[in-house]
Amino acid sequence: MKTAVHSPLEPTAFAKWFAACAVITYALISLIPLAWIFMTSFKTPQDAIAYPPKIVAEQSLVGYVNLFTTRSRVSADELAALPPPATWYEKLVREQQMILAGPSRFKDRYLNSLIIGFGSTLLSIVLGTLAAYAFSRFRIPGKDDWLFFILSTRMMPPIAVAIPIYLMFRNVGLSDTYTGMILLYTVVNLSLSVWLLQGFMDEIPREYEEAAMVDGYTRWQAFLKVVLPQATTGIATTAIFCLIFSWNEYAFALLLTSGTAQTSPPFIPTIIGEGGLDWPAMAAGTTLFLLPVLFFTILLRKHLLRGITFGAVRK
Repeated sequence: MKTAVHSPLEPTAFAKWFAACAVITYALISLIPLAWIFMTSFKTPQDAIAYPPKIVAEQSLVGYVNLFTTRSRVSADELAALPPPATWYEKLVREQQMILAGPSRFKDRYLNSLIIGFGSTLLSIVLGTLAAYAFSRFRIPGKDDWLFFILSTRMMPPIAVAIPIYLMFRNVGLSDTYTGMILLYTVVNLSLSVWLLQGFMDEIPREYEEAAMVDGYTRWQAFLKVVLPQATTGIATTAIFCLIFSWNEYAFALLLTSGTAQTSPPFIPTIIGEGGLDWPAMAAGTTLFLLPVLFFTILLRKHLLRGITFGAVRK
């Protein structure tokens, strides 16, 4: 009677079960804060600060209305003298004994985050791809030293150079500008971009572009039509990491911006309601702030998974 031979490389049924339980447990624990923020965004201000905390509470859009509007408190007599509310969100404001005073600044700050985050990511990818290709394909004197110097810029905490950067930006007129923030985030992300993309470039066989140049392609044409499509996985993976930094960065945005180019991270904590912080509005802003990176990651999830494991197994 033949017995099945178990490969030492194949995990046992218990190992698979244990790994699945560990992954699910970690995922659930990681999602609890996000789920709580999402639920808080649909609570009333009273339920958001209730003790003990209310898991199941009355659903309300007050947080989102307060996030996108500016309100002013009026007396009961003044409120009674006003005409009926024209919209559903104005009705919610009236229920708080307030009237609409205009839109809030959240839309402008959110747009700033989109412009600066995606703009710096695009610039980091373009410059990082070209630099990584040069390091991968050409003989550059002191190549290892240059690569170490580029990597060393990532070792220092960004806040350590915040004051010199602030003084420099003020002298050259880049404070509170899109250009200044995009250039700054690009410089910070460039070391990560170059190092990640060089690894992907090294995995692409040189024979592909050499064959293309034999067929009459120039070096630039071979790069665009042969190498670049092969590096799509690495570019997508690097873009996600660059966007996450630019999107979440707080210290530089707080120090170097105040109005025109201020992004969402330093703005959301300043949302003040009656008597203190407006927790539903802050939770609503945080929920909306998570969406672009979430959708961008989901859109490139296949490339991200391949990019993380690319080159891990060699034949």
